Amino acid sequence: MILSALNDYYQRLLDRDEAEISPFGYSQERISYALLLSTQGELLDVQDIRVLSGKKPQPRLMSVPQPEKRTSGIKSNVLWDKTSYVLGVSAKGGARTQQEHEAFKTLHRQILAGEGDPGLQALLQFLERWQPEQFQSPPFNEDMLDSKLVFRLDGQQRYLHETPAAQAVRARLFANGDSREGLCLVSGQHQPLARLHPAVKGVNGARSSGASMVSFNLDAFSSYGKSQGDNAPISEQAAFAYTTVLNHLLRRDEHNRQRLQIGDASVVFWAQAATPAQATAAESTFWSLLEPPADDGQEAEKLRGVLDAVAKGRPLHELDPLLEEGTRMFVLGLAPNAARLSIRFWAVDSLALFTQRLAEHFWDLHLEPLPWKTKPAIWRLLYATAPSREGRAKAEDVPPQLAGEMTRAILTGSRYPRSLLATLIMRMRADGDVSGTRVALCKAVLAREARLSGKVHQEELPMSLDKDASNPGYRLGRLFAVLEGAQRAALGANVNATIRDRYYGAASATPAMVFPMLLRNTQNHLAKLRKNKPGLAVNLERDIGEIIDGMPSQFPRSLRLEDQGRFAIGYYQQAQARFNRSPDPVEQGARE
Repeated sequence: MILSALNDYYQRLLDRDEAEISPFGYSQERISYALLLSTQGELLDVQDIRVLSGKKPQPRLMSVPQPEKRTSGIKSNVLWDKTSYVLGVSAKGGARTQQEHEAFKTLHRQILAGEGDPGLQALLQFLERWQPEQFQSPPFNEDMLDSKLVFRLDGQQRYLHETPAAQAVRARLFANGDSREGLCLVSGQHQPLARLHPAVKGVNGARSSGASMVSFNLDAFSSYGKSQGDNAPISEQAAFAYTTVLNHLLRRDEHNRQRLQIGDASVVFWAQAATPAQATAAESTFWSLLEPPADDGQEAEKLRGVLDAVAKGRPLHELDPLLEEGTRMFVLGLAPNAARLSIRFWAVDSLALFTQRLAEHFWDLHLEPLPWKTKPAIWRLLYATAPSREGRAKAEDVPPQLAGEMTRAILTGSRYPRSLLATLIMRMRADGDVSGTRVALCKAVLAREARLSGKVHQEELPMSLDKDASNPGYRLGRLFAVLEGAQRAALGANVNATIRDRYYGAASATPAMVFPMLLRNTQNHLAKLRKNKPGLAVNLERDIGEIIDGMPSQFPRSLRLEDQGRFAIGYYQQAQARFNRSPDPVEQGARE
């Protein structure tokens, strides 16, 4: 189904008036220079065709004959390649460079023999004349080494590979292939089958030369006389289509709004709509949902409008006529796995349903006070599952399986992975960083679990501080925050380690072992506060009494995982209330 959807999207892109994708047999590659040849094969000039982007020129994306799939072998591309193949020079040097150059010359002698086109004949004559020692300044320089080159005949505007004669040569190469015919699993037609599929490039962590989505290279995959591509018969045309459109979606371009990174997964998405304009509008909206804008500009306002419309049950086309409810969205997450690619997740549904599920996700996360200014992207949330080192987390520390499972849960509206809550609690116990993002994720896991399980008798998770909530885990979290506040008030802001740094993990898991000792120590802190800040001491004693009065006579020996999550929520909300509350009249009078 994935390959079929990619093939269909390729055909839709190809049918557009201004196609951004290459036809069968061609590929978008980054080309830096063009060699200008005379009709006699003499090198007249080396033209820099790079484009200015940022501080230095960048290679130009150009549609050229599809490159050969090569890892360690030597295979020449047709009518273009890097300098080691075309000119026999490379920054690496060595005997391999000479072998690559010979492969380029041998291939073109074979495929261009008997061709009468002046441009193709000029290329053959150039290859016979050229010697690697001629790579000197001018017109060459060392910065050109290992860049990619094309050819152009003097007096012609088109590059050599774009001429009708060159395209005819390329078509013959496809027709004369050694592929056997069979039933294609994608198109359902009898066509030449691909033995090897083109490489997919752009997946973070995969080989720079590209990796495969469909690949068989071991004897274990050769059952019943079938080997390599015969195990999954896909036509050369379908294999080209799905890899070409994937490379298009994965392109590294600051303006590409169909690709983002979530954990180790490179995520791409596309829309199927009645018109290209509707598809573009749907993709832009979906991008904003997955990557909420960081400022309060026009995009942020649009996102708020979309989420408000979903919450009120209004159709999306009331916000934008181009946003049709029936527009289908396709989301694919790819992760590296040696020379192959793993499918982290695959989701297909309407734009309206995806929007509703993402709105539910943001609602499940909602916590007061909000720990963020703008709604967090999924990849930002995943940072909360990584170890916190000096208040910072690294993307490589995010558990890869967890990232895929969490994204799948958000897109499908299913339960968050059970391991998410366990990971968050483990992190908070290990480093004592009870951040708002971690607490919001704990709340989201518990809220969604309660909603989907239909446990109506279960106490609802509070959005903000709820002094009437009776759950022991929630009350113990509140109590821990009050005790920490008493310690900070008594010892000052420069205390080396608070009770959160020392006892948070034990207090949230085994309250009966820790809280009696913490309450005894708190009496010392309160005694000090009665001398210096009597009003504050009164408030703290009142808070402690109010929390304990709503609990059983004995502290629980242990808390379940879910209650440890509620402990974190109670701690966070009580601590934030301490920072944000207005001055108490009793305390204010004591100060006066």
